[in-house]
Amino acid sequence: MLLLVGLLGQPAFAETVDVKYRGPVDVAKFQCTGELDSSVVKRVCYNAEHSYMLIRLKQTWYHYCEIDQGTVSALLAAGSKGNFYSENIKDAATGGKFGCRDKPVPEF
Repeated sequence: MLLLVGLLGQPAFAETVDVKYRGPVDVAKFQCTGELDSSVVKRVCYNAEHSYMLIRLKQTWYHYCEIDQGTVSALLAAGSKGNFYSENIKDAATGGKFGCRDKPVPEF
């Protein structure tokens, strides 16, 4: 958890991101990383209260529901964030166990 707190900070200004399959989301209620040194995972925003993550992969934002803080911390600590994302979060066919297709999407 300390790693998550250390890597995520509050945004310094109002910012809205356009999330694929959802639309615009204001990240004011999220803790967001700055730009990450990864060829795939460029930025992560997490709202612990709702277990809800926004992730920018290259230039596209995606969202994940009911994702625990431990998984987000492990993603941020991974040597290869892209591999961790592919193996533990993403599943193109089913939306993965954190996909929002069959879960309530938080409103902000």
